[in-house]
Amino acid sequence: MKRVFLCFAASATLLAAHTSLSADTDQLLQKTEPKVIEWRRHLHQNPELGNREFETAKYVARHLRELGMEVETGIAHTGVVALLKGGKPGPTVALRADMDALPVTERVDLPFASKVTTEYNGKQVGVMHACGHDTHVAMLMGTAEVLAAMRDQLKGNVLFIFQPAEEGAPDGEEGGAELMLKEGLFKKYKPEVAFGQHVTSSLPMGVIGYRSGPLMASSDKFYITVDGRQTHGSRPWGGVDPITVAAQIILGVQTIVSRQIDITKEPAVVSFGKIEGGVRNNIIPDQVEMVGTIRNFDMDNRRQIFQKLKTTAENIAESAGAKATVRILEGYPVTVNNPELTAAALPVLRAAAGDRQVIEVPKITGAEDFSFFANEVPGFYYFLGVTPRDQDHTTAPSNHSPLFYVDETALKTGTQALTELTLNYMENRSN
Repeated sequence: MKRVFLCFAASATLLAAHTSLSADTDQLLQKTEPKVIEWRRHLHQNPELGNREFETAKYVARHLRELGMEVETGIAHTGVVALLKGGKPGPTVALRADMDALPVTERVDLPFASKVTTEYNGKQVGVMHACGHDTHVAMLMGTAEVLAAMRDQLKGNVLFIFQPAEEGAPDGEEGGAELMLKEGLFKKYKPEVAFGQHVTSSLPMGVIGYRSGPLMASSDKFYITVDGRQTHGSRPWGGVDPITVAAQIILGVQTIVSRQIDITKEPAVVSFGKIEGGVRNNIIPDQVEMVGTIRNFDMDNRRQIFQKLKTTAENIAESAGAKATVRILEGYPVTVNNPELTAAALPVLRAAAGDRQVIEVPKITGAEDFSFFANEVPGFYYFLGVTPRDQDHTTAPSNHSPLFYVDETALKTGTQALTELTLNYMENRSN
């Protein structure tokens, strides 16, 4: 259950507090900027996959210890957590960065490009920070350095969360934000709010994208197994054809979103990504297996889709004399930005990036496990553009592409945003 959040309006008081705090932090931010770029390049050149971020964790933990923080390692396998205790009483603010890379072979011509390879699902693959998590870690390390230098002035504490496996844990393993919470992270440190950011190639360098309420979709995987009865392809009446049944199920499932849930409430998507069955042209097989994904922005709709998917598949199969077994693996819930926290954050972001550089973005059907943190405490999550100004951000290689590229001049904006979101929340909680 979410804790009660004290609403702070974007008032003149908030803006005045922001101006004075910015003057104190600007010199520290400028001094830290080259370090953030250096850290990012090191991390980019040495990427590690989810739940395998061993060297990344050591690199982060060493920096945090040098700043004099209480540091815990081995959280959710490889996660690192540090608590910065401020000099004055106040709330604990959680700041989160994800650390894992992707099984992608880099194709960007950089002097610090990744040459790392590893085994993934039985194959030798390249490893790349193709989603920009290296920048997230570096910016949070920079934020930690700035805030640590101001610890005597801090009206509260800061919980720095360096999280593994945001892209998903390896098969058969748990990981990510959900496991960190399961291991008692928030019960121990009791943060009042959580902030997170993500770089994106879909926005120009330095532009910040936000949205109040549902921002990113839930993401769930489903498996449907259709059992029929094998027969010769020339005599389909001699068995039960699971391929035909599977085709009917695919079509039937599409009516869940188009005809069975209220899409004026929130959009949803049900997609099949894999269908497999049979070995040759003239044998109707015993079984067909299908795999797909569900994306949605409303948790009640999510539950309805789960039930209707099961009912649709089972009943269509039964009508043909086959049997359908549906298995749903619940993934990340909807990422929801607390409306009051969002409203209070906007003047801070505009001061960090510029008034015209902060824009409202549409809902995103991608998913993010920051959602688990935002289900525990009020959360605010936003996007930071990293595509160079002289390039078209609408056609730039997307996150997860082997050509994904980051304009590093955006990193100062991201570091400043995290720093001042923390300072302003503390300042207004103490008023």
